[in-house]
Amino acid sequence: MTAEPGTRPPAGRSHAGVEAERVDEGYLHKRQLRSGTAGWLLLAGLGVSAVISGDYAGWNFGLAEGGFGGLLIAVVLMAVMYTAMVFGLAELGSALPTAGGGYTFARRALGPWGGYATGIAVLIEYAIAPAAIATFIGAYVESLGLFGITDGWWVYLTVYALFIGIHLLGVGEALKAMFVVTVIALIGLVVFLVGAIPQFDAGNLLDIAPTDAAGASSFLPYGLIGIWAAFPFAIWFFLAVESVPLAAEEARDPARSMPRGIVAAMGVLVVLAVLMLVFTPGAAGSAAIAGSGNPPVDALAGSAAPDGITRVVNYAGLFGLVASFFSIIYAYSRQTFALSRAGYLPRVLSVTNSRKAPMLALLVPGAIGFVLSLTGQGATLLNMAVFGATVSYVLMMVSHIVLRRREPDLERPYRTPGGVATTGVALVLAAAAVAATFLVDITAAFWTLGAYAVFLAYFALYSRHHLVASAPEEEFELLADAEEGLR
Repeated sequence: MTAEPGTRPPAGRSHAGVEAERVDEGYLHKRQLRSGTAGWLLLAGLGVSAVISGDYAGWNFGLAEGGFGGLLIAVVLMAVMYTAMVFGLAELGSALPTAGGGYTFARRALGPWGGYATGIAVLIEYAIAPAAIATFIGAYVESLGLFGITDGWWVYLTVYALFIGIHLLGVGEALKAMFVVTVIALIGLVVFLVGAIPQFDAGNLLDIAPTDAAGASSFLPYGLIGIWAAFPFAIWFFLAVESVPLAAEEARDPARSMPRGIVAAMGVLVVLAVLMLVFTPGAAGSAAIAGSGNPPVDALAGSAAPDGITRVVNYAGLFGLVASFFSIIYAYSRQTFALSRAGYLPRVLSVTNSRKAPMLALLVPGAIGFVLSLTGQGATLLNMAVFGATVSYVLMMVSHIVLRRREPDLERPYRTPGGVATTGVALVLAAAAVAATFLVDITAAFWTLGAYAVFLAYFALYSRHHLVASAPEEEFELLADAEEGLR
């Protein structure tokens, strides 16, 4: 038996120490996104653009942790994890298409505590990742000698102000601009491969001398532990592809376009990861690329590739970093918007402007990211972002498994191939990746864990008593409770 049309849940409720209250009709009117803006191609572009900077910089630090063999195995395992996770998210995104993404899925499966814990882990990832990318952008601008800039903080301020400003103009304008930038970055990778493939030498892949670690060899110079230590850097090839479901409320026919978009994006990213992992160190040597701040350019500079190709790739790398920076700003704003609209974060953060863009949800995390970028510690910030990401992956995969078992009749326009076995694989690998962040940089992991604890304390002490019952995620739960009571 189901609830009759027009039946509404109670005006408020208190359950397990969590309280939700109704607000006036004007509340949600001030917090609306522009629907029907993005089709599957723009969604796929969003997924690729969020990640593509990882093909230009960041992943190569894994060579210093695991050597080529260790990083190769780590990339294969993380590709399996992300592919399995993407299939699970495609199902959840088609069944629960709201701007909350992973938070919405966990809210339905694990309750308000689980939803909030997931949403905050995602928000930590997306607030910190642009700060790391900003430091890489600064390094590129300085290496290119653009505008005579020698101090990165001007670059950080400019990119935050410029791209937040574009987002404030509206999602349609932002996604189209982001798509163009991403295409340029993709062309840059193709140009790089044209220059690098002729210079490839398999011996270059294994030029890091073996250490005395257990299991060390020319293939695994840092031993078996190096595989695990390389996990966070292998993740950089795929980090933030999971942001696509955050566009659900602004997508056309999200039940169909969401799965197509995120699966297509993942396919492109796997191909790029393999090509960049093999041909970048294959052109210049793993030892030379391990500490590079600009791996494709350094790989070509150490080879006989024409200078013109190197310069094109250098500029395209800047576009790649900008594409990811641009798209992750979108992601953090939508996660902040959804959590705020439902009362988990201060409600003022979800108010939208006349172009239906969430103003403070763009500005406040941006200001925090800018401050973090001033540290100039790109590698540390990268590891902090990975910590938040992997925690959210664990919770999202648990959510998929719980919903499959508890709500088998939930309408699912798309179903994960392999079901819970697929997301179970992603869950195990994500848990291993969480542990790997402590192995690589325990300081960054504990700093991030501390910030996470502060957010959880805010929920425990305040926001769990001030949730908004009429927010979409809370409506799902209230209506589910009402239907359960009528059965």
